Amino acid sequence: MRFMMIVKSAERSGPPPKALMDAIAKLSDDAAQAGTMIGGGGLGPTALGARVRLSGGKVTVTDGPFSEAKEVVGGYAQFELKSKEEAVESAVRFMELHKKHWPGWEGETEVRQMFGPEDFAKTA
Repeated sequence: MRFMMIVKSAERSGPPPKALMDAIAKLSDDAAQAGTMIGGGGLGPTALGARVRLSGGKVTVTDGPFSEAKEVVGGYAQFELKSKEEAVESAVRFMELHKKHWPGWEGETEVRQMFGPEDFAKTA
């Protein structure tokens, strides 16, 4: 089963401590060597981004930053794991690293199962 881990926090948390980044790199390397981590990465601030929206039949583009955003997606990782429980355990280990290496940081990791085209029956 494929899972996406989506990390959310306040945008103005500041840069993560080096110790945290080193611990995440080790965790990622271990998961990659085990063949469970497919990919992942951190995301830049919304000031460097844009939103492309379809509403009322019209496509609009809004450049960042997005002042209404209280929490933003700060990073993601994709895993191939046996179960949702295993995915949640992985997310807990990741958040424990934040607790240890970045005291006071607050955020969440959302765990979502992923689906591809092969997961949807074709109707003809």
